[in-house]
Amino acid sequence: MGEELTIPSRQAIDPSPRVERGGSDPQARFRTLVQSPLRAGILRYLFSQPAEGFEVESLMRVFGRMRLDVDNCVGELVAFGVVRRLPGTPTHYAASRPESDGVAGMLDDFLERRATVSPEDQSLSVQRFREMIGRDEKMLVVFEWIRTAAKADIAVLVLGPTGSGKEVVARMIHELSRRGSGRFQAVNCAALPDTLFESEIFGHEKGAYTGAHDRKPGRLELANHGTLFLDEIGDMSIVAQAKLLRVLEERRFERLGGNRTIEVDFRLISATNRPLEQFVRETRFREDLYYRVNAFSIRLPSLRERQVDIPVLAQRFLARYCAANGLPIDSKVFSREALEQLASYAWPGNIRELESTVSRAALSAPGRTIRGTDVDFLHANAAPGEATRERLQSLRETERAQIIRVLDAVGWNKKEAAEVLEISRGTLYRKITEYGLAPARAGMYQNRPLAPLDQKIR
Repeated sequence: MGEELTIPSRQAIDPSPRVERGGSDPQARFRTLVQSPLRAGILRYLFSQPAEGFEVESLMRVFGRMRLDVDNCVGELVAFGVVRRLPGTPTHYAASRPESDGVAGMLDDFLERRATVSPEDQSLSVQRFREMIGRDEKMLVVFEWIRTAAKADIAVLVLGPTGSGKEVVARMIHELSRRGSGRFQAVNCAALPDTLFESEIFGHEKGAYTGAHDRKPGRLELANHGTLFLDEIGDMSIVAQAKLLRVLEERRFERLGGNRTIEVDFRLISATNRPLEQFVRETRFREDLYYRVNAFSIRLPSLRERQVDIPVLAQRFLARYCAANGLPIDSKVFSREALEQLASYAWPGNIRELESTVSRAALSAPGRTIRGTDVDFLHANAAPGEATRERLQSLRETERAQIIRVLDAVGWNKKEAAEVLEISRGTLYRKITEYGLAPARAGMYQNRPLAPLDQKIR
């Protein structure tokens, strides 16, 4: 079975050496400071814009790192004296010129040296993924698991709804892995009938069938020393599953119409929005193949699970639309009404639908301001039953909302809230941490009657 999507340990995320504050040699301390790619990157970033101040949240998005990692690195830069905290709330950080001439000289030498370009900075997919990161840390957790998966060569299964960015994740894993210099071959299993499966995956020899005028290498052969990405693997037929399983076990195959065995070395990444575990129980997906493709799993959250990100992403996509069409980035802006409409929509198409909706609204708006009437949702005219299903909350969303309502109703008295919810205080504290709850976020639930839970929260 695939591993659960939980936050990796601090050791796995930030293995860089810590700066010893008590050390007497400032040169040695500075060398240790900039050994960490994240600390070095933050330092260069702040000094590239010395007149600006940045929140930790903005640095998290720029570098795709968890809050704790960024907090720790910024804190060590502040302690060394090359970054300063600016007055005000929320806290902003800016570049700081050290008072010591020796330290200032080391800093100048560091900034003048050409920065080492990391695989992440070279990856186009990473840049695309960073555009999908908002204020919610769920996508940063996914980023950490992508980094973890890229270090090994095991099969990865990417789970997520349509339009959530599964192929972007697959390309990131490929580009950050040791196979990044090899080819990335993507196959859409949903669009591949059995009659074309063998020819597309294994290739064919000349004359293998009517119309086969030339030899054609298959996707497996093209993915040698690279990555084979099977999108929508849940739609693969049982016959195709059996043929794929044999290749995964033996790492060799023959082209259609040929008798020469071809050995291949490839990494498999699969993706699906289907419930594969249920398909296995219903014998619609081979159990042995399921374990082969699901050695490590990464689940992408739907856009409904991170609603706080919707306005951020909408503004980002609007700026990209303006830039792509040769307009100033601020030539189009959202009205408050338009942002409220975007935030309240169910987004069955997730990131992909949001981006297309923003582009359509920008094109439709006659003036600079995008009004609510300019926002046109593709699923707005869906049948009532379908629309209702789209608005239904997941168990996780329902649980989170109920916990917030109870906490707000009892004035955030943890003991009383735990009694109302019929859970232990330890479980309540764990849920508060898991969902990132805080009193400031609970105001919208004030003075609402409590609804009893159908069952205890486990």
